[in-house]
Amino acid sequence: MACVKCGYTSSRGDKVVSRLSHERESIIVLSREEQKIRTLPKTKADCPKCSNREAFYWLVQTRGADESSTQFFRCTNCGATWRENS
Repeated sequence: MACVKCGYTSSRGDKVVSRLSHERESIIVLSREEQKIRTLPKTKADCPKCSNREAFYWLVQTRGADESSTQFFRCTNCGATWRENS
């Protein structure tokens, strides 16, 4: 696995999820196999690329603890990912 942000690579065996720290944030690197697993909840959302009306979603605390979370969406049709600050 490799971090797309800093280029760090890891050869720790068959780990599916690897957590790497970068200054103030934590980045989760998913392997190709895990990206195929569709266990996230779904919601109605308009994809900006293919206009599909369904997407997987998850919340991440990307800013300070006293600020709201960021909601990420991934299209169930084309796989496009976008975010919405709440």
